[in-house]
Amino acid sequence: MNGAVALPLNRVEQTIEIAGGSTLRRTIHPSGLRVLTESVPGAQSATIGYWVPSGSRDEKPGTFGSTHFLEHLLFKGTSERTALDIAIAFDSVGGEHNAVTAKEYTCYYAKIRDVHVDMAVDVLSDMLAGSLLDEREFDVERDVILEELASAADDPGDLVNEKAFESVFGDHPLARPIGADPVEIEAATRESVAAHYAQQYRPERLVIAAAGGVDHDRLVERAVAALSRAGWDMTASAAPVERRSTERAVVRSASPLIAVERANEQAHLLLAAPSITATDPRRPAMAVLSAAFGGGMSSRLFQEVREKRGLAYSVQSFAATFSDAGLFGLYAASAPAKAPTVARLMRDELDKLSDSGLSLDELTRAVGQLSGASALALEDSDTRMSRLGRSELMSGEFVDLDELLRRYEAVTLDEVRGLARELAVADWTTAVVGSVTAEDFATQVATSTGGA
Repeated sequence: MNGAVALPLNRVEQTIEIAGGSTLRRTIHPSGLRVLTESVPGAQSATIGYWVPSGSRDEKPGTFGSTHFLEHLLFKGTSERTALDIAIAFDSVGGEHNAVTAKEYTCYYAKIRDVHVDMAVDVLSDMLAGSLLDEREFDVERDVILEELASAADDPGDLVNEKAFESVFGDHPLARPIGADPVEIEAATRESVAAHYAQQYRPERLVIAAAGGVDHDRLVERAVAALSRAGWDMTASAAPVERRSTERAVVRSASPLIAVERANEQAHLLLAAPSITATDPRRPAMAVLSAAFGGGMSSRLFQEVREKRGLAYSVQSFAATFSDAGLFGLYAASAPAKAPTVARLMRDELDKLSDSGLSLDELTRAVGQLSGASALALEDSDTRMSRLGRSELMSGEFVDLDELLRRYEAVTLDEVRGLARELAVADWTTAVVGSVTAEDFATQVATSTGGA
């Protein structure tokens, strides 16, 4: 394959030979259902994902938490299978099954031996299209979700991440926590969640992605039949739902500093700023920047904060991208007394990157790191399946390994420096969870020189 391949919503069939000898096939069923498979020669396992373009950002007042609630409820039984039947189906063949709710999508997936693909398609289809959303199970799962939220609130790393998103994105829907908050979950009703389910879970909104030992035509046929048995009308004609708008949103920070006082041994820091979107052509340059700046043990942040000064055990940078917005973050966990110095030091290092850019050695090392990690990740059918689902839902183009590596290798020092300059003058916010107050933290950051 040469270059990226577009995935137009009016193209009924596509077959593409991709890097490594795999074959990508894509079918748009008359119902609007989209099915993508990557058949990997010699694979004896497969991962199948059922993707719905509905995430926490899509919820309206009165339905907050519904997307994550559904992730739980769809495992709780259909008219054909109990929750135990669903669990037994995968456990009895050594398979894995789970789901993930994100800000812009939900994915239900299973990993099984290739000989059990039909079973996985039958069960996942039944879950998606035939869920009972039982009232008693609804109340049971409410308690489970409240426990899950409590667990996340007890984790300072999770909490500081939520607070950073809340602050950076302000009144944008991306600011909301994926699982909602306990008050919203307590107020949720089966009727509101069922209405959200009926609106979001339809053939024209569903993408099925599978990678590994899969037969495309058989999977399409099996999925359509299984979804029909579960109650969906697969005979009605519909166009696939349009992808999200990629017009950049205006993001206004809610606060330059959020501090949550906790009697922890460490203070968890997350400095964050608005950044590029998921379809920005500078994504490869951002990946290189993040890898060189805080993506490994040879990165600037790791070397400066941990190796030279011993100020933190964990320190890193990352980029999170969405259809119309993005976030670049600098994370570290340190002793509370050292946290202001770490925060100042991380920003100082970003300013240095903005002023002088990367060295050629750093660029080469970052490209090598990303290239190797990308190739190794594709040894797993999970990654290949996710690549298909994200390509279809998010970008509308498929990029194989050869093209991805070409893009990394094309990144220039000037591109990285340009991004660093944008980040250096962005609207930054700081979230901190630990034994510190907002007032004391701000004062100490202002007076810190970044020294040990």
